[in-house]
Amino acid sequence: MNVNTLKAVYFIGAGGIGMSALVRYFLSKGKKVGGYDRTPSELTETLIKEGAAIHYEENVSLIPDDFLNPETTLIVYTPAIPADHKELNYFREHGFEIQKRAQVLGMLTRTEKGLCVAGTHGKTTTSTMTAYLLDHSHVGCNAFLGGISKNYHTNLLLSDKSDFVVIEADEFDRSFHWLTPYATVITATDSDHLDIYGTHEAYVESFQKYTSLIQPEGYLIIKKGIDLNPAVQPGVTVYTYSTEEGDFHAENIQIENGEIYFDFISPLGNIEGIQLGVPVYVNIENGIAAMALAQIGGATNEEIKQAMPGFRGVDRRFDFKLKNDRIVFISDYAHHPAEIKQSISSVRMLYPDKKITAVFQPHLYTRTRDFYKDFADSLSLLDEVILLDIYPARELPIEGVTSKLIYDNLRPDIEKSMCSKENLLEVIKHKKTDVLITLGAGDIENYVPQIYELLKDK
Repeated sequence: MNVNTLKAVYFIGAGGIGMSALVRYFLSKGKKVGGYDRTPSELTETLIKEGAAIHYEENVSLIPDDFLNPETTLIVYTPAIPADHKELNYFREHGFEIQKRAQVLGMLTRTEKGLCVAGTHGKTTTSTMTAYLLDHSHVGCNAFLGGISKNYHTNLLLSDKSDFVVIEADEFDRSFHWLTPYATVITATDSDHLDIYGTHEAYVESFQKYTSLIQPEGYLIIKKGIDLNPAVQPGVTVYTYSTEEGDFHAENIQIENGEIYFDFISPLGNIEGIQLGVPVYVNIENGIAAMALAQIGGATNEEIKQAMPGFRGVDRRFDFKLKNDRIVFISDYAHHPAEIKQSISSVRMLYPDKKITAVFQPHLYTRTRDFYKDFADSLSLLDEVILLDIYPARELPIEGVTSKLIYDNLRPDIEKSMCSKENLLEVIKHKKTDVLITLGAGDIENYVPQIYELLKDK
């Protein structure tokens, strides 16, 4: 089945950030689009306003008639959906074509030039920055992003003039093995998703397989020093990058008055005096990778330099919600120990003399079980930690695995407490905080507007 013969697309898990970009893509192509999601959200309500027929009850009778013809309907699902989902099983039993989200993205990388960003962390910011740079050049691009761009207020960019598509390549469930990149960045291979992979070695092997899928005459841009021996096809050009080393890197880094400037060193042409649009240290590295992809895509050095200061970031990625002389409030999606360490280090660099407090909601029982000591080590870089219960997402509880595993391994001399979501606002109300950061990939984001109101009026 190809896009031209499709009349309808039905999404199971329509409100996921990656799925919603595809919802918008098929709406833009004039298809009937509908689907199911477990809970209403601001994103699903927006999709409904844009034309998608979404419901929230797992019930076959709620599937509209437009999506009941297997000859003209594609079913797209996310791997987070349980195998016994009633609607998914109905479509299986009635002969519908069913594809994972990544399979649909893979189809696009075979018809357009895929510029992909893979890695344990940094994917969303780097891919969104790449899309922003190309969109502000003569090249243009399409983009399927893993977060809501603060420049565009969406996770989908469409261009009728460009044959490039920017994609966040997700390693969960080996999804990125469906892609055929023209060029890809790999940011990190720190262990994650061990519920899927079992071992660090299997996790890294999955990235090695991914590098073998890069098109001949394509490009691999790999973070210098990471645990990965790539297996590329003949003709693929391999580059390295990092903040201060590699084929692509930064020199003359200057951090002053809340701004960051540096020179971009590149085998494709240096650019002096780059100004970061979101001036946190980790974005130097993200920016280097994004500029490398933009150069490979054909953006000129002048276009890149002019665009970089205007990048506004991504919702929930080091997202400043409140910043004044009294208090700073940041929302961050970081949910892996290495991401959390990076996030806290960036905050500490910006505010070396202030008390930094974080609210952390662990994401998944398996991730907590596998990395609770690493979480504790990273969170111990803070002055104070407030731990929420684990957000289960797709998982059932595991006996003995709770947030207390992290709590008990925190450095003894920092302030620490455990708290339910229901009591969080009350706890924050009575805290003396200079800098507050919420960390996690679960539903902690739902509390951010209320925290903002509380701190604004404090």
